[in-house]
Amino acid sequence: MLFGDEDTLSLKPIIKVIGVGGAGGNAVDRMIDYDVRGVEFVAVNTDAQDLKTSKADTRVIIGRNSTRGLGAGAKPEVGRNAALEDEDSIREVVKDANMVFIACGMGGGTGTGAAPVIARVCKESGCLTVGIVTKPFFFEGPERMNNAVAGLEELKKFVDALIVIPNQRLFSIIDPGTPMLQAFREVDDILRQGVQGISEIVNFQGLINIDFADIKTVMKDSGAALMGIGVGSGPNRAVEAARNAIHSNLLEVSIDGATTAIVNIASAEQIALTETEAILSEIRNNCDKNLNVIYGAYINNDLGEEIVVTIIATGYELKAKENGIENLASEIFQNMSDENIDFRRSIQDEIDENNADVSEEEDSIDHLFKNKRYERMEKKRIKEEAKAQKKKEKEEKKNPSSSSKTKISLPDWLTK
Repeated sequence: MLFGDEDTLSLKPIIKVIGVGGAGGNAVDRMIDYDVRGVEFVAVNTDAQDLKTSKADTRVIIGRNSTRGLGAGAKPEVGRNAALEDEDSIREVVKDANMVFIACGMGGGTGTGAAPVIARVCKESGCLTVGIVTKPFFFEGPERMNNAVAGLEELKKFVDALIVIPNQRLFSIIDPGTPMLQAFREVDDILRQGVQGISEIVNFQGLINIDFADIKTVMKDSGAALMGIGVGSGPNRAVEAARNAIHSNLLEVSIDGATTAIVNIASAEQIALTETEAILSEIRNNCDKNLNVIYGAYINNDLGEEIVVTIIATGYELKAKENGIENLASEIFQNMSDENIDFRRSIQDEIDENNADVSEEEDSIDHLFKNKRYERMEKKRIKEEAKAQKKKEKEEKKNPSSSSKTKISLPDWLTK
């Protein structure tokens, strides 16, 4: 059979980004503002008013009969039932897609409840399905975090790869006075990098090609994933681009836990062999020595003197894999405590190194947190936790049978 240009067009994979709920819809809008090309954008919501302002070409309202377009009221069971009610509409939207990104915020109503249903429909339709979701800030409270944990555990069942962004980590990369909208753009940029990186890989003709089949091989049923784009310029541009691609303070995983990675290199002219070697060596130096790397390169004349490195890394061993939601919840809440303690230790170490006095210590902490009351509460909480732990250990020594593991029950919306 003869091969023509029309065959090339028909063979291009269809990539869709579905923003679910308010947070997901906002992420999609900002990606559209960024002019990410080669993908189709879809907004799904229970809130008709919010959906009306969406910039997505395709907008789907779910739960019209049950919510009457008024939203899920921060109740995941409402979001879940709404998605089940309009499952056929979702199936119609994704029926021609090869790959779907599902973006949402976990902990609320629509995103938490509807995203797992949408992911299941995507998988049943044969799509490579990637979830990119956020976890709540600590100050949003235990109920919202518990809903997020349950939603994540449910979503994991149906996505091929999952990227989790804890909102709390924003505090480690932004200045205290950063406006909220600008802070959330940092989160949305993780989604943008992943989508844009894959879109460019499959839509640009390369010197060394990576095709959609390679992406599918690496990402299908892979669990946790890391996706990033790094830009480098100047004499050390290759290493700089590689480092920027693999390091993100916002992600829960780092490159050192990956077993497989796709690396794509873009430049305005044919990249030197030594620069290719520098990029791949930098990546290998930060990960397992047995990392399986699939790499490609293409020319993008718009880049000037810059090099752009896109990386997709998978194959992580999740701690929560064996014990399910109970272990995942324990891990998350443990991380909440550990991160706070480590953060304060790092502040104290820096102060001690500079031989600062007590007043300088208070100024440093106040500068970071801008909230003395919050700091006092945190110190009190950590002290009480340590006291409770000692008491628990004493009781366990007296009565070993009482040390059975505390169970974290599933929310009602997941057991119905």
